[in-house]
Amino acid sequence: MLGLALRMLRHRIGTAIATLVALACGVMILMSVGLLVESGLRYTPAPQRYAAADIVVANHDITITGKEFDGTTITTRVRLPEGGTVPVDLAEQLRRVPGITIVAVDRSIRAVVPIAATSHTLAHGWSSAALTPYRIVDGRQPSADGEVAVDLRLAKAAEDEIRPGDRIPVLVGGAVRTYTVSGVVERAVDGDWPAALFFTDRHAAALNPHPGRADAIGIVLASDADTSAVVAEVRRLSSEAGAKVYTGADRGTLTQSEALAARDLLVQVGAAFGGYVVALVVFVVAGTVGLAVRHRRRDLALLRAVAATPGQVRGMLLAEVVQVSIVAVVVGIPAGLFVTDRVHRQMIARGFVPDGFPISGGVLSAVAVTAVTLLVAVTAALIAAGRTVRIRPTEALGEVAVEPSRNSRTRLVIGLVTLGAGVSLTMVTTVARGPAALGAALGMLYVFVLAAALLAPWINRYAARALGPVLRAVWGDSGYLAAANLRANAQGMVTVLTALVLAVGFGGSVWFLQDNLERQTVAQTRDGMLAQHALLSPVGLPQSAVADARAVPGVVAATGIRRTSVITRVMGEPQEVSAQAVDPDGADRTLDLTVTEGRLADLRGATVALSTLQASSQGAELGDQVAMWLGDGTPVTLRVVALYERGLGFGDVTLNRETVDGHTATNLDDQVLIRTEGGGTALTDLVDRHPGSSLIDTAAINGELAKDLAISAWLNKLLIGVMVGYAALAAANTMVMAALARGRELALLRLVGVTRRQVKRMVHAEQVGLLGTSLLVGGAIAAITLVSVVRTLTGEPVPYVPTAGWISIIGGTALLALATTVLPIGALLRTPPVDGIGVKE
Repeated sequence: MLGLALRMLRHRIGTAIATLVALACGVMILMSVGLLVESGLRYTPAPQRYAAADIVVANHDITITGKEFDGTTITTRVRLPEGGTVPVDLAEQLRRVPGITIVAVDRSIRAVVPIAATSHTLAHGWSSAALTPYRIVDGRQPSADGEVAVDLRLAKAAEDEIRPGDRIPVLVGGAVRTYTVSGVVERAVDGDWPAALFFTDRHAAALNPHPGRADAIGIVLASDADTSAVVAEVRRLSSEAGAKVYTGADRGTLTQSEALAARDLLVQVGAAFGGYVVALVVFVVAGTVGLAVRHRRRDLALLRAVAATPGQVRGMLLAEVVQVSIVAVVVGIPAGLFVTDRVHRQMIARGFVPDGFPISGGVLSAVAVTAVTLLVAVTAALIAAGRTVRIRPTEALGEVAVEPSRNSRTRLVIGLVTLGAGVSLTMVTTVARGPAALGAALGMLYVFVLAAALLAPWINRYAARALGPVLRAVWGDSGYLAAANLRANAQGMVTVLTALVLAVGFGGSVWFLQDNLERQTVAQTRDGMLAQHALLSPVGLPQSAVADARAVPGVVAATGIRRTSVITRVMGEPQEVSAQAVDPDGADRTLDLTVTEGRLADLRGATVALSTLQASSQGAELGDQVAMWLGDGTPVTLRVVALYERGLGFGDVTLNRETVDGHTATNLDDQVLIRTEGGGTALTDLVDRHPGSSLIDTAAINGELAKDLAISAWLNKLLIGVMVGYAALAAANTMVMAALARGRELALLRLVGVTRRQVKRMVHAEQVGLLGTSLLVGGAIAAITLVSVVRTLTGEPVPYVPTAGWISIIGGTALLALATTVLPIGALLRTPPVDGIGVKE
């Protein structure tokens, strides 16, 4: 059968190429997504900042316990957004453990050296320099509070290289201080993390925003220490203090936040989009392979008529599909590697992953993609040829002579059940809000497309009947033939309809979803910003900046804002939620969050304000007590005093600034919003009082926000564009296959007297009917999905769809039909009908 399969492929080159294109593109997409996910899963950051430490005690994540719906207890580890701290007193206990030579307390304090061209610097106490280690290359270590040791990278970044004895300004702790450079240090381990400054341990403790706490405690063991015994004792003491022990490769997870965020991003992309991409590729491959086999029913029936056994026919099909699949894998996997490399470079350029983040692995992805491709292709081929293979040889040719008039009742029942499931998901998105409704709405797109695929024979048949009078009225006899063809070939056009619905559904829903989110976020920020000015600082602003701003003549209100995150339970699962902490005094004069219930002025003490979206996600109402964890892992229970609508623009949780005091990385305000009246406000004096700060117009914040959102949306749009493009490719592929399979049909029409012009008009009428049905069904699915998701996330009942958007969908679909059906049919019509009647189907 292998030789026969090869000969069949040579004589069916058109369908073989179409199948190969669908498979190869699917392999390329799956390989690219799989490789990105595999790289994220494989990435383990090497210890850098704590390379010389044998043990590090820190608290960078928490374990949250919950229950599933069936009562099963589950535990989830969540990385702390603000980073946890450990008690400094623990260091004294650790120093008494035998086998330990160095115990260094590490405090990481955000700082800026204005004369050096670096945007981010971390200051530490000198004793923690041994944990990397850093070595002195010039001068000495700091010995007084007014002295500092400077990283060699920082020293060279200054316009005039910094040397021992120089006096340099340092913006730290919300103020500019001048220090004498005691020495220049260089790290002994290569790595990519912020440049460092080293104060004395006492001065670093005074600057630390968390008195009595530290970011980590590093431990160096003696050469003859019993490592396992020391680790066990350190773990016991750390556990009692609420901290965790990190050894080996785990030490690298404590400092490389950008690389770890990139790792999590790649894995999350795989989790969020990987399943949808796999489902789409499976859908397309199954449809294309199935259509290719369906067009060969006469060949298969002839084999059965000449006594080929079902096993032999299946073996031939398996040989053909496996050969095409292997070629697709050989072509698609290298293409996937190339595409991944390009995407990786773009992700680095846009800041999604840091420079140097590796794309590793590939073998597991290639094996998995190959297995999935072969399984889907073989299964689709066997299902498509199932009935022809099973029937008696004497009935085989008669079975395929005409289009079956009936379809499986099982298919109809499953299709109706699937349609009902989609309607149920619609009801879920109407009643629920938040992530649960979002997941239901996105899943609803696939459910409705699957329902359309299952019910496609009946959709095609009823659409042909409904459109028959219209087609006859517009195209006359050609319209009559078109309606008859649509009715007779209802089953054969299932794959074409499904591919078109898939393309329209994706293009009309998920693509515009990102536009709606960006538009609403910018609009909410713009409309909710009542302040005209914002005071900013790269290392944060002290609370005194708010008081200073309020004292400026002409200022009617000033509000300090701290950006942070909290961890809450949503549907039993812990989730990180964006938050802001504000000074409630006069906040309603600088911010308009569109409060629907309660008052922002009541945000005092153990209270919280939630967006309506977040409140509904948690099932919280005004006056309820809600439990959450602050960014450093501190559990709190707060009373809901206000609900507001502008969560996209300002965060879903708004806290009292006192609630987060001591629980953020800097314990400083990120910005101070200032509202003025009159034209003579002397805000420049405010900038002078806070060196290193800058005053900007709040309109500029909106402009920067729009740019940041556009950058962050790039990855989502890339993935969505891939899915839409692949769906469109599937539609084009199936339509070309369906058009080229009509050679004998068109030749027969011409032999019985139908002119070429009438045939072309018939094809045009068929396309109008098919495209109209596809646009109607796909547009309805897209509208339901988009409305549901947009209403869920923004509260807007009518989503934003730009005019160019829906014109592109309609025009693109029409152009697709023109290029994939009208042009191939035109090529077939150039063949003399006498020659065309003898070609194979």
